[in-house]
Amino acid sequence: MQNKVLIVDFGSQYTQLIARRIRELFIYCEISPFNNLPEDLNQYKAIVLSGSPFSVNQKNAPEINLKGILGNKPVIAICYGAQLIAKSLNGKVENSNSREYGRANLSFIEKNCKLFNNIKINNQVWMSHGDTITALPDGASVIASTDSVKNAAYSIDSLNLYALQFHPEVFHTDNGLKIFENFFIEELKFIKEWNPESFIDRTVKELKSAVLDEKVILGLSGGVDSSVAAILLDRAIGKNLHCIFVNNGLLRKNEYDEVLDQYIGMGLNVKGVDASDQFINGLKGVTDPERKRKIIGNTFIDVFDEESKKISNAKWLAQGTIYPDVIESISVKGPSATIKSHHNVGGLPEKK
Repeated sequence: MQNKVLIVDFGSQYTQLIARRIRELFIYCEISPFNNLPEDLNQYKAIVLSGSPFSVNQKNAPEINLKGILGNKPVIAICYGAQLIAKSLNGKVENSNSREYGRANLSFIEKNCKLFNNIKINNQVWMSHGDTITALPDGASVIASTDSVKNAAYSIDSLNLYALQFHPEVFHTDNGLKIFENFFIEELKFIKEWNPESFIDRTVKELKSAVLDEKVILGLSGGVDSSVAAILLDRAIGKNLHCIFVNNGLLRKNEYDEVLDQYIGMGLNVKGVDASDQFINGLKGVTDPERKRKIIGNTFIDVFDEESKKISNAKWLAQGTIYPDVIESISVKGPSATIKSHHNVGGLPEKK
């Protein structure tokens, strides 16, 4: 069993914060959409279930096969995850009279609960839910309450499960990191071995193993996300990486030439494409920000697609977009709601 955590994403806007908190403890974790979980869960030492914009009582609410997880892996379930388990194990989840959103304070903490070790009464937590757990699931015990939410947290010892109605991952929950530390470090004895250096070594090794001697095409934007992806791929496969840097005409003065020179100076195999006129013409007369982002995304795909066809026998497409951009634009495999369409996500075509 490896020293890593799986975070099951039900579409919460906070999912990346869960990952951040775990990584702050120097523990490696991965995020998977609820409907595209890894086949082999034995590679994970523990599992986190995220929140969600959905209600567990909605039709077509996100679900997973809990039988393959509960009792087999230690689990910490947050908000929607806690409600999903409650409903699945004969508990009751009902709509609150009013949406519970904002700061609250723990008025009760089970003194023998390891999860709340060194956390005191009145500790501030962050609530963000429209439903509440009105009856605990089979075998559960209350481990924390607020003045307005009796079942703010519960545990099922026989399943090695903790379930929290509040969000320990957000800044507004005091000692949220301590809660994660109590679970992963103190109770489960995770080893603090993940850091940027180990991530680089692991990623380069995995890329070499996956890609072998085949060609990869990557669209560079000039930003951090795609640049980091390019550097990692370059370390793994060298000149078999083919980068395309598109000038959309919206960069700062001289930025396109300066960034292209920097990429070349870094040793990347990169081709610059000046398509500024094409982008500017497409945006003429458009004032709505969401439409602008869609136009920029679609135009980029058209330019990138044309240029990528000039690279023969390429087997792989690399994407440097960070996951929050995907979430805000509507997750490809998840249920998250649109915040705004990012230009590097909003125009992605359905075709492969």
